[in-house]
Amino acid sequence: MSRNEVVVHSWSELCERLYDNAWKPELGRFRSDYAFRGLPDKSYQLQNSFYRICQNNPQLEYHMLRNFKKYGQFADASMVSSDWRVMTLAQHHGLPTRLMDWTYSPFVALHFATEDPSTFDRDGIIWQVDYVRVNKLLPEPLRGVMEQVGANAFTVEMIEEAVPTLQDFDAFHGAHHDLVIFFEPPSINARIVNQFAFFSVMSTATGSLDEWLYHYPELYRRIIIPHELKWEIRDKLDQANITERILFPGLDGLAKWLSRHYTPRCE
Repeated sequence: MSRNEVVVHSWSELCERLYDNAWKPELGRFRSDYAFRGLPDKSYQLQNSFYRICQNNPQLEYHMLRNFKKYGQFADASMVSSDWRVMTLAQHHGLPTRLMDWTYSPFVALHFATEDPSTFDRDGIIWQVDYVRVNKLLPEPLRGVMEQVGANAFTVEMIEEAVPTLQDFDAFHGAHHDLVIFFEPPSINARIVNQFAFFSVMSTATGSLDEWLYHYPELYRRIIIPHELKWEIRDKLDQANITERILFPGLDGLAKWLSRHYTPRCE
């Protein structure tokens, strides 16, 4: 097993591991620098949805985003005023993009690792990535924009200032080692807010974040969740109100929660 992996054996141990290194003595507070991503199967890679659909055809990204903007009906034109905003909105509505979903909340990540009972025969995983240190690896002008406002994560406005277009961002691919940015999307609806969501993005549409992270073992950890623990975790998350009803507000989320909640346990 890699030194970056830890296998938990109980709910209490899992909760402790999720908050490792969160204590900040200079603040006297618990403030984690980790981004969390939960997956139901530990063998799943950190591949974005664009790559899973389009494989090694990065040229298709431009056409997908162009047509999303061309055919979409937008009440507010500012929502698609830059490549970054178009891509963020497209990701939110299910278009395959190079963005990858993360959350500040370890328990939201646990939800996504245990949302599907059909995967309860497989070990799950929580990826933890130190997004503060990842963002500090960035070259100018990106790092300077973030440091100027004293932030640990980017906003869309900050990225637009440093690299206005995807073409500008992708210029770092090849000539330099691929870049990775963690940024917060605009709070365009309750789903993003309730999921405490933010994104990672690479300077290539077909990049694999796990392969990038393997070059920087000090930046990540993997918490392995044995399949035997999944039912207990799921029940305790439901009791804590970490459910589809909250994370996907509306009738769709309510229906999904009820469907899972009343699924009988099968050994």
